[in-house]
Amino acid sequence: MRKLFAVIDAGGRDVQAMLAAEALRKAARMQGRPIEVSVRRPTDAQTFEALGEDLTLLFVGGEDDPLAARADRRLSLDAVLSDPQGALGEPEVSRARPHIVAITSCPTGIAHTFMAAEGLAEGARQLNCPIRIETQGSVGAGNPLTAEEIEQADVVLIAADREVDRGRFAGKRVFVSNTKPAITGGAALIERALAEAQVQGGGASSAAPAAAKERAGPYKHLMTGVSFMLPFVVAGGLLIALAFALGGIHANDDAAAGTLAHALFEIGAKAGFALMVPALAGYIAYSVADRPGIAPGMIGGMIASSLGAGFLGGIAAGFIAGYGVDGLNRLIRLPKNLAGLKPVLILPLLGSLLTGLVMIYAVGAPVAAALAFLTEWLRSMQGSSAILLGVILGAMSAFDMGGPVNKAGYAFSVGLVSSQVYTPMAATMAAGMVPPLGIALATFLFRNRFSAEEREAGGAAGVLGLAFITEGAIPFAARDPFRVIPSLMAGSAVAGAISMAFGVELKVPHGGIFVLPIPGAVTHLAAYALAIVAGTVVTALLVGLLKRAPEAA
Repeated sequence: MRKLFAVIDAGGRDVQAMLAAEALRKAARMQGRPIEVSVRRPTDAQTFEALGEDLTLLFVGGEDDPLAARADRRLSLDAVLSDPQGALGEPEVSRARPHIVAITSCPTGIAHTFMAAEGLAEGARQLNCPIRIETQGSVGAGNPLTAEEIEQADVVLIAADREVDRGRFAGKRVFVSNTKPAITGGAALIERALAEAQVQGGGASSAAPAAAKERAGPYKHLMTGVSFMLPFVVAGGLLIALAFALGGIHANDDAAAGTLAHALFEIGAKAGFALMVPALAGYIAYSVADRPGIAPGMIGGMIASSLGAGFLGGIAAGFIAGYGVDGLNRLIRLPKNLAGLKPVLILPLLGSLLTGLVMIYAVGAPVAAALAFLTEWLRSMQGSSAILLGVILGAMSAFDMGGPVNKAGYAFSVGLVSSQVYTPMAATMAAGMVPPLGIALATFLFRNRFSAEEREAGGAAGVLGLAFITEGAIPFAARDPFRVIPSLMAGSAVAGAISMAFGVELKVPHGGIFVLPIPGAVTHLAAYALAIVAGTVVTALLVGLLKRAPEAA
């Protein structure tokens, strides 16, 4: 591809010349074309000669200049300011389209991960750009990127709601976003990435890559911790449920020692659940400070568990460890031949010492008291107060269907599982199942309110709802948000309220109806089924009443 060399003769209009130079650089980045811009200097002729023959010279401004006569294109300063893209001219027809590699990921690794991948694939198709997408889902990386593909890529696009390891992308242009823009407008996000991507610093073993400081704030770090904690919660909860199913409510008594039920309880409660808080803290710290934060975070999480500070203490330990290690990494400067000791020895050691001392002497006891108060308050909830909490959790679940508000309520409920408070988890899962189930029922009862495409998609939304994938309702909400979203929130609030009113407990934080038949996984199963059905019916009726019929083509 021929490089552009633009010379701007200001003619006394210095401010306009600087604006024109920046406009040309930005336009060239958007077209993926190399450019060098000079606001007229005496050495421009020598620079032009030194750059070689494979060069397009663009001269902007003055007429009486020897270099202007050699220009491939001559334009006025005003013409460049009004249309910098046109000033560059059409790129060569043979120019290859930029090659993109992408990673998509979300805290649970189920719905948003793959919806974002689909959005990017469709956007790349619209822009005629080759793209390879790695989905970091609940079972690990799908279609993992190879070193050769990363090497050949012009841009690395990361669309994720949790922190993703970027060590592989040192020296590449990297653009980071969350999943929502990829889902709603993949083509626009790709165009932004091509224009705004920044070079990733560091290396695969770097303790804190330069570009990692573009990370989002505490919410994203918290969601990273939750995503890694979930498998421990699911496995531990199911094993405890199976233990009670086989051995009854006394499966954990010493008298039951040696039985299969007692063994399952030991594995689930004393191994699976015991690792929940350390995993949460460790991976919050990892999200903030990369690998050197994992050990201090997990050690802090273990201290939080031993002090009775539970998931609140784990969150505190994760942020203390993460930001502590990050700060130490910035402060400590070592000779180059000793730099390798920092991520494997110095940062884990000092970070663990800092986190442990802060947790033991400053944070642990107050947080443990706060958790004990919260736990006791939730357990004592009766009547209207329990119903109100169910309404709030339900409305949060349906508000953005997998977005920050939904995930905040979900993280709160999952965290309480480690404190043996299971009612919020039941309300949250019932409420999360209702939006896609309600939409599916509405497409069946009120067929004239939906297009043929929407009616066909309604069945798929119902299947997603049964699996507790709230995101199945997103396409319907996106088409008519002001009518559909309030309907979804009302139905989910009803489901959450009924679940809390009956004191339903759920020990497993995911899986939808597929975990409900497991003995011991859920209490008051009939009341729970009633909550889900009632919420689904309310949503379907409101959608049918409020939504307008599609206009005839």
